[in-house]
Amino acid sequence: MVLALSDELFQRAQQVIPGGVNSPVRAFKSVGGTPVFFVSGMGPYLTDVDGNHYIDYVASWGPMINGFSYEPVVHAVREQSIRATSFGAPTVQEIELAELVAQRMPAIDKIRMVNSGTEATMSAIRLARGYTGRDKIVKFEGCFHGHGDSLLVKAGSGVMTLGLPDSPGVPADLAKHTLTLPFNNTEMVQALFEQLGQEIAAVIVEPIAGNMGCIPPVDGFLESLRKSTTEHGSLLIFDEVMTGFRVAAGGAQELYEIRPDLTTLGKVIGGGLPVGAFGGKAEIMDCLAPVGPIYQSGTLSGNPLAMSAGLALLRSLDNNFYQVLEHTTNQIVDGLKDEARSAGIGLHINAVCGMFSLFFTTQSNVLNYDQAASCDSELYRKFFHAMLERGVYFAPSPYESAFVSGSHTKLETDETVRQAGEAFRSVA
Repeated sequence: MVLALSDELFQRAQQVIPGGVNSPVRAFKSVGGTPVFFVSGMGPYLTDVDGNHYIDYVASWGPMINGFSYEPVVHAVREQSIRATSFGAPTVQEIELAELVAQRMPAIDKIRMVNSGTEATMSAIRLARGYTGRDKIVKFEGCFHGHGDSLLVKAGSGVMTLGLPDSPGVPADLAKHTLTLPFNNTEMVQALFEQLGQEIAAVIVEPIAGNMGCIPPVDGFLESLRKSTTEHGSLLIFDEVMTGFRVAAGGAQELYEIRPDLTTLGKVIGGGLPVGAFGGKAEIMDCLAPVGPIYQSGTLSGNPLAMSAGLALLRSLDNNFYQVLEHTTNQIVDGLKDEARSAGIGLHINAVCGMFSLFFTTQSNVLNYDQAASCDSELYRKFFHAMLERGVYFAPSPYESAFVSGSHTKLETDETVRQAGEAFRSVA
């Protein structure tokens, strides 16, 4: 496989873009080599600038749940672009999308559209702090909620240890209000609330972690968050930027039957265009300006192109769609496990409808950040490049989820498993 033009473009990009990329994971730092520059996509396939074709499992990091160039989305965007690409004023589409989201997610009475997942989580945290009159928030190791200052924080050595900035530019005085706990650890959640419950504004969590690889919640974990926050007057925020409308028609909160106070969304609700949103109980959401005193704004929020794309995509996703998507996901996962076992490769796979992650390890399970970090990242690097050479595109990081779309058929899944078998044997 030749990546000559991609290599040339990457060298050129580094002259005018920091690191040559506009988001760090694209730089291939975790796997090495040259980032692939793409020019087109159709269904489950991508084509790069050098003319190479790939079966794709990145899906633009999740939103392409019905594949690339999905005709209803393309049509909706084309029709809207003829009328206007933006108004900075109210449109019918933003009402219709808000109504559709609220219909599918009973935890959402009202919703505010924004332009990215980061903006959604930043705004939800500001709203939670303003609503409760408290400063502290709780997050979990390995869960990524965008690059807002309050969230770029690493864990201390215990539940009483205040957070420290995980990036230059984040003030220590702000980071100290963020407390970090291990994901899937119910006991530590309860201990923290016993000590500091009256100071905690909110707990924010990916109900299914996706940024340390796909890690589902263990039984009782999400329930413990709902119980502790309710008892202490804190808010529970589900970050469903990744899982919203990907794992079920009503997101992870439908799958696990937990109603958060606030939900952040993105990816799928924009049909592949940049978008985000946050919503929840009316009494909380009505604290936002212009109704209430908590300020949040965005000049181009509710952009008609993104709203039109999101409407077209969401309307195509019914319960039958998710049954098929789960079946396809299971087919791929089962095939990959069999091929790894045959090659003598230690591999554990976590999967939830439409997303999965490969952990190169002999551990029987991967439930948190420490376990994910202990997996063989060098073996993932080798596997990634072996699959890339064979025309299958996985995420260029061992700590990201793979995504399956409704456009993947048995043809693509069988080919993926066959190529994975060759890749496993080549790196064993």
